[in-house]
Amino acid sequence: MDYYLKESEREPLLYPPGGILIWMVLSLELLTFIPALIAFFYYRQAAPDSFAQSASQLNLEIATINTALLIVGGWFVARALHALRQRQNLQARSFLGGGLLSGLLFLALKGYEYAHKYSQGLDLAYNDFFTMYWLITGFHFLHVVVAALLLIVAMRGIARGRYNATNSEDVETIGVFWHMCDLIWILVFPSLYIFPLGGMQ
Repeated sequence: MDYYLKESEREPLLYPPGGILIWMVLSLELLTFIPALIAFFYYRQAAPDSFAQSASQLNLEIATINTALLIVGGWFVARALHALRQRQNLQARSFLGGGLLSGLLFLALKGYEYAHKYSQGLDLAYNDFFTMYWLITGFHFLHVVVAALLLIVAMRGIARGRYNATNSEDVETIGVFWHMCDLIWILVFPSLYIFPLGGMQ
């Protein structure tokens, strides 16, 4: 039995999708969001009625649409990477464009929701619920902004021939970052928009 694997055989184990560094970054990101959500539930336990009343003032319809947008965007990004590996560069750019559009629509709807809440006086200092709401969703909003900018970088890189079937690591890293935004929002959405409503009486 050959105990000495070739470099290409060892690479999937030593270099997970996107590379080890991005997964270290993502782990740190999750270690930031998860304690924030734990803190949110801690404060909710202390004031369930207040949190329920505050959550009822959020726009569940917009949040649901935004959830769908991020999931669809994740599908586009995954398809883009697959197309790039199949040497279908034009198709890869088109799929990345779909992911970018999904991200921009998410940001636009979230921005509208922010503006509406601010106009109602539901700002960072309104109560504990909205303090956590602005901090958690605001941090995620910034992540989606970064993800959208990275998709533009990937699209330009493919157009200029920098990224291709044999050099797709950066695009893969960008894809992993996008999927992290998906994962975090899937945790944030029910935590902030749905679960607190269970405290209404």
